[in-house]
Formats: sequence, structure tokens, C-alpha cells
Amino acid sequence: MLKNANKLLIITFALLTWCAALPAMAQETEKDPAENTDKSSGDDEVSTVLTINNKDGIFSSTASFSFEIKNTYDTNQEGSISYNITTENGQIVKTLSKPVNLSKKSTSKYDFEVPNLKTGFYKVNMMINVSDYDDTTRRAFGIRPEEIRSQYARPADFDQFWQTAKDELAKVKPNYKITEAPSMNTGNRKVYEIEMKSLDNLTIRGYMTVPISKNKNKKFSVLLGLPGYQVKLYPIVGDDPDLVIITLDTADNSRDVIHTERDAFISYHIEDKNKYVMRGVIMDCVRAVDFIYAQPNLRHDQILATGGSMGGYLSLALSGVDHRINLCSAQNPIMSDIRNLVGAVEWPINDIKKYVLSKPGVTFNQVLNNLDYYDAKNFATTIKCPTILGLGLLDPYVPPANGYAVFNSMNTDKHVMVFKNLAHEVSQVYKDYEGRWMRDTFGLF
Repeated sequence: MLKNANKLLIITFALLTWCAALPAMAQETEKDPAENTDKSSGDDEVSTVLTINNKDGIFSSTASFSFEIKNTYDTNQEGSISYNITTENGQIVKTLSKPVNLSKKSTSKYDFEVPNLKTGFYKVNMMINVSDYDDTTRRAFGIRPEEIRSQYARPADFDQFWQTAKDELAKVKPNYKITEAPSMNTGNRKVYEIEMKSLDNLTIRGYMTVPISKNKNKKFSVLLGLPGYQVKLYPIVGDDPDLVIITLDTADNSRDVIHTERDAFISYHIEDKNKYVMRGVIMDCVRAVDFIYAQPNLRHDQILATGGSMGGYLSLALSGVDHRINLCSAQNPIMSDIRNLVGAVEWPINDIKKYVLSKPGVTFNQVLNNLDYYDAKNFATTIKCPTILGLGLLDPYVPPANGYAVFNSMNTDKHVMVFKNLAHEVSQVYKDYEGRWMRDTFGLF
């Protein structure tokens, strides 16, 4: 049970921006509850609300949902409502169709139950076709997700592979540079540009914001913010007097050496697990922890790694390879249970396949073998610190079953927060929880 701390972590940014730069993909802006409306004639309308009848959209066996229709037209609306339920990969599990006759100026509600479902996640497509309205609402739900396990094993030399990477990093002199940026200072924080050398002597950069304190010997807890895919992070400032906030730009953004088109970054040198770009990016995160440990004013036993999308992935990867992280918060982590992404998502699988076709002699299976060393679920098995995970049931990049494969791989103190009506994002509820959780764990009251 979290203590009722009277100070919450207040940070002036939205986690959603950390993952906003993923490749453009058709994606609904989901409402909560799921409401669709047609206003084609004055103020008359047909509106619908599809509700999965569980707070998290999770059931033990029988799923239930309701579909409410409001008709404000001065005429009856005749037609049908129907649904189909599929697995995450599109296999049809159940369909139903029934005629409806909606009286003028009326509201109707229809309840449905689907019993005896196997463990997994399912998509619901709810359709209405009446006189003046035709639409489809999409939702999802899960059945006993705590039972989900990936069928793909972790490579036997996984730990050694990453130890070798850390050993290589340790040989690179970090050459830390800290430069105050007075134009960015606020009334209660100083902002610093930070710079350091990472794997292959690549320069990485970021920002550090430090509360202004009269206590010259004060040591601050640390929030390490990790970037989403192709997202430029900026200084994060807030009202918290106990917390230094570091935002890291990895090799993903520095581009001093790595030059790729935006969509090609995720595939850069993916044919060689020892040269794959994400090896360096993960080591950049380890180097950021080295930086924290080199600062005498920072608490080395109170470090929270957090991020969304690729930042969520990096939080898991960093916490798995570097046990100096004390708390891990990952929202919608990409590259989760990668082999099970094939056939389930477009990105990044399509970009990876495109890259493979451009490389004679490279096979997709060879690439999948390399990606086993970079799968979030395999990092999750080695995480030792308390971890929270945020998932959206409508996520087009991180199917919830893949997210649960990661969560269920963890052997640590863990908590998952599921948002049944959200896609590649989490709500303010998650961010509020993260702040209370951090402050409670670090004793910041």
C-alpha cells in the first residue's frame, strides 16, 4: 500500500510526447468511454458507447461488454448491430448480428457475454448500420493474461553478451562535461547541458536540471528520462525540491557518427548482433548511470529510470543489464516479445523486412536470432529492482499479449497498469501513481 505522501512528483511534460515520433500509422484517437457520434442533420444524431465491463478490460473466463445507442432523430432508426471477436492476429472467434429498430428520441442498451475463452487478448469490432448512421467501434479485452508466457527462449549466452558490451564501454573514457545553460534556468532550478563519451567513443548528450538549494551538501534522488524513438528530449523542470532530472539523448539523436533515414534507424546493422545500433544505445544508458555515480551531489541508491515507447524499452533494458537502477518505470515498451510481433504489427517488422531485402545474403530468420539478444522480455528476466509497466489494450505497436509476456518474465516486485481504451499511451493516472510510488520508495515526503 502506498503511503499518502503530501508531495507529488510534478514534472512539466507529457509521457506521450516521448513516443509521439513513431512512424505514422493509421490509429484511432480513442475516447474513454468509447463514444462515436454522427451529426449529419442539425442537432439530430445517433451516438454509441461501447463499454468493456471491467475496469482494466481483464476477465477470468467470460468476457462481457455493452453497447449503448442514443437516437435523437425524430424518426425511427432501422437496421442492425453486429460484432466480431478475433484473436490479436485476426482469427475470428465469435460473430453475432441482430436486427434493431430504434425508436425516435430514444436510448437502447444491449449486453453481450462471451464465455469459455482461452488465455489471451481479443479484439472486438462492434458495428452499427441503421438508417442515418453506419460506424464501427474497436475495443479489446484480455482473458487470464497472468498465464501468458512467450514460447521463445532467451539465448543461453544472453548475460555474457551484455557483459561483453559493458566491458567494452568501461574501456572508453567518459570525459564528462557539465555546462550551465543560464537561459534555460527557472526560478527554482538550474539547467545544465551534459556531454559524455559512450561506446565506440560516440558523443552523447542530454540535460540535467538541479533544484536550487541553500544546503550545499544536499544529495538529490535522480529521475533518468529515456527517449522515445527519434524523439529529441529537452530539459525537464518541475516543482520537486528533492529530485535531479536527467534527460538523455542517446546515439538515436546525437548522430555524430550514425547517419540514417528516420525509419531506417531501428534496422541499422541489425544483421550483426555485435554491431546493431541498439547495442550502442543501451550502452549509452549505462554510461548515463556512470555519470550519475560520478556526481557527488546525487544519490546513487535512488535512481528511477523511466520512459515511454522506445524509452520504456530502454528503461527495461537498462534495468536488466545494470542493477544500479533502483526503480524502473516502462510505458508501452516497443520490441517486446519480438518474434510474436511478426504478423501482429506493421512497425517495426515491416521496416526490418525492408532492410533485410536490401541486404543480399541476410535472412529474416538470421535477424530474428540476433533480435533475441534485444528482446524486452529477455531483459525483464534479469531485472532486480521494483518495476511498474503501463500498457494500452489498443496499442498498435505493443500488443497487450506481448506486454504481458514481458511482465510475466519478471522475477521482481512488479505492478502492471492496463488502460483498456488507450493505444500507445498511458493516462495521467499512471503518471500520478509513478510519482507517489517513487516518493514513497525513496522516502521523499
